[in-house]
Amino acid sequence: MAGTAPLDSGMLETPDGQLLHWEVVGDPGGPALLHLHGGPGGGCTQATRRAYADSGYRALLLDQRGCGRSLPSAADPATSLATNTTQHQLADLELLREHLGAERWTVVGSSWGVTLGLAYAQAHPHRVRAMVLMAVTAGTRREVEWITQDMGRVFPREWERFAGLVPEAERDDLPAAYARLLADPDPQVRDRAAREWCAWEDVHVSLVPGWAPDPRYDDPVFRTTFARLVTHYWSADHFLPDGAGVHPGMPRVHGIPAVLVHGRFDVSGPLDTAWRLHRAWPGSELVVLGGAGHGGAGFAEARRDALARFRRLL
Repeated sequence: MAGTAPLDSGMLETPDGQLLHWEVVGDPGGPALLHLHGGPGGGCTQATRRAYADSGYRALLLDQRGCGRSLPSAADPATSLATNTTQHQLADLELLREHLGAERWTVVGSSWGVTLGLAYAQAHPHRVRAMVLMAVTAGTRREVEWITQDMGRVFPREWERFAGLVPEAERDDLPAAYARLLADPDPQVRDRAAREWCAWEDVHVSLVPGWAPDPRYDDPVFRTTFARLVTHYWSADHFLPDGAGVHPGMPRVHGIPAVLVHGRFDVSGPLDTAWRLHRAWPGSELVVLGGAGHGGAGFAEARRDALARFRRLL
């Protein structure tokens, strides 16, 4: 098995002063690949490195703006999120592609990384060879409403606690209300909001077989970063027009081959999101994993198989 130590890494400065942490793993002579993590705010991990160690690709792993090892960190309440938008991140990806010296690359995304990857492919279709998109999201207002409101019908006790931190008059837009709490001058208010937001994140993905709480939420830096960035993006419709997410731009990716992978038990992100994107994308393939949810059994194998197939076509 190939080693998981990075082939190269660094901090790339953007024109507006962000420092983006990146690293390259896998095969130094392989075709270029871009991995987009979930969240927003999830960052890359040792497990991300392992996923591409034997992939045959030269894989770029990026900690997106404000999270992971990128700076400034969203965990710092003094860090402004004004320049942390989808449009800024798309510019970051082009900057990194040029820095890596890749003419085109295969894009792999998970959860929020699917939305970001599709927005990138729609903006720069000639830069994308193929896509592997897992735990599919589309960045729509309806998806956010489903997770933050409708899932209360599935988990009423837990939702009551989640919503109970917010004044009743503000509960029609929980991401925006939580974003305000996470910007409160009182550190105890901010920490409680981060804890409650991440507790709800754990709940709404918990129907997958074999589920266990995410240990990353025990880290105060991670949970604050994650909660700030998710609520920032969700309360702004992911900085995509009209609450429609990436759906209006799907004609621009019709020539890009893709595999979409989604778990049958993904109740927080129902299968119809992946189905609608697949139906709007000629040549795409939808793989439904019967024993998985928003992650879980089968995802690593489906990604590996899709990447191996695309690599043979290069």
